[in-house]
Amino acid sequence: MSGSFYELLLRAFAEHTDRPCLILPSGTSWSYGNVGALAGKIAQALVDCGVAPGDRVLVQVEKSPEAVALYLACLQVAGVYVPINSAYTGEEVAYFIEDAEPSLFVCRLADEAALTAIAPNLSILTLGADGSGSLMTLVQATKSMDGVVPREASDTAAILYTSGTTGRSKGAMLTNANLKSNALTLIDYWGWRDDDVLLHALPIFHVHGLFVALHCAMLRGTAMIFLPGFDAEEIIRQLPKATVMMGVPTFYTRLLDNAGLSAETCRNMRLFISGSAPLSEQTFAAWQARTGHLIMERYGMSETFMNTSNPLDGERVAGTVGFALPGIEVRITNDAGEVLSVDEVGGIEIRGPNVFKGYWRMPEKTAEEIRGDGFFITGDMGMMDAEGRVSIVGRAKDMVISGGYNVYPKEVEKLIDEMPGVVESAVIGVPHADFGEGVVAVVVPEEEEVSEPQVRLSLEGRLARFKQPKIVVNVESLPRNTLGKVQKNALREQFKDLFN
Repeated sequence: MSGSFYELLLRAFAEHTDRPCLILPSGTSWSYGNVGALAGKIAQALVDCGVAPGDRVLVQVEKSPEAVALYLACLQVAGVYVPINSAYTGEEVAYFIEDAEPSLFVCRLADEAALTAIAPNLSILTLGADGSGSLMTLVQATKSMDGVVPREASDTAAILYTSGTTGRSKGAMLTNANLKSNALTLIDYWGWRDDDVLLHALPIFHVHGLFVALHCAMLRGTAMIFLPGFDAEEIIRQLPKATVMMGVPTFYTRLLDNAGLSAETCRNMRLFISGSAPLSEQTFAAWQARTGHLIMERYGMSETFMNTSNPLDGERVAGTVGFALPGIEVRITNDAGEVLSVDEVGGIEIRGPNVFKGYWRMPEKTAEEIRGDGFFITGDMGMMDAEGRVSIVGRAKDMVISGGYNVYPKEVEKLIDEMPGVVESAVIGVPHADFGEGVVAVVVPEEEEVSEPQVRLSLEGRLARFKQPKIVVNVESLPRNTLGKVQKNALREQFKDLFN
């Protein structure tokens, strides 16, 4: 047996061939046998297209059973799966093409022409069933690939791009061992049952929906109610059929706004999990009052998958992300890397089999963020109590998390600063009842004020909508310290009530 994570999945598929895997809103069901068979055919098509072990396969598609099968096929042929947000524009995608140097790009039919113009020498296929350049068309004339291309546990299985405050995206290299360790740990820690049904409304270009949700269900051969995205009415309609739901805090705030949410709606549920952004204590309490369930909050990131979790059995404390998962070490340090005492605030560092191997083609950045003793410097600020329970109090970086998605201010500021009539800008996140944080642009205009519609028009087609400011504020100048650095903490304090 090689170190390929797909061998574990393939074994689970073989044991549960006739079980439902993906149940669509229409009622159509894909069995594990169906999904595995399609993955095998796509795997052979990838090989026929020249995808070799270690080659990157860049993917920007909508959520679908075919997209899941494509991910599995990449694992089967030992390619490196590189999913990117379906909301990214062509201008944004161009960077990922240049940096990842994929051997193949699988995209939506509507994007094919634009991507061909951006990268005329890149092999591009569409995921749908239309046209000669369609992956599904190739699959129709392809036999299923037998077996799995051998891989070492330390070989890269996927690259997830995550940005820094400089605006340059970093590709986190995730190994087969990373995928395996975290999936098996979560299945055990969260008590995954053979009769669990996962309500899956998350995107699958993100660690939460792609790795955490899919792997837990697939390794146990359990069903997923597979929704294309979040829709409160549809979630409530499906809840009585499910036992587990994973979501971002925005899911829970929006569901609480829906009159259809009740204890009766949730009668079959055993576990609600929240992550990707901080869950407010108000949402935690309101959810318990309405449904009778305590949300389980956990803490993870692209570079490490899941690090901590509130317990399945035992007290779940609002405002905390629980304890280090089995096999994972968490420490709180000062700027010098010295471990702090109980309840002292410092930087959160992680060590364990879940920690990624480094940033794609960024050895210097990898060395900066992974210490010599193997601890990864997360950039998050937090503290640990005497029991070992972790609370996150903020971020060392200025990243904004809106609706569970990361927004990196420098990227937005660069485009706003290019606008006519703008002297400079600062992008911040402030509390938002629905999104957790709302993106705000604080702008210094040359003369006339710069409006939110002007900014939105300027960013249209250049920046994903979730990154665009929800409010634009005009000021005479930005606050700076003695070194000339903009004091974003002062701006966040000044505008913290904008969405109230």
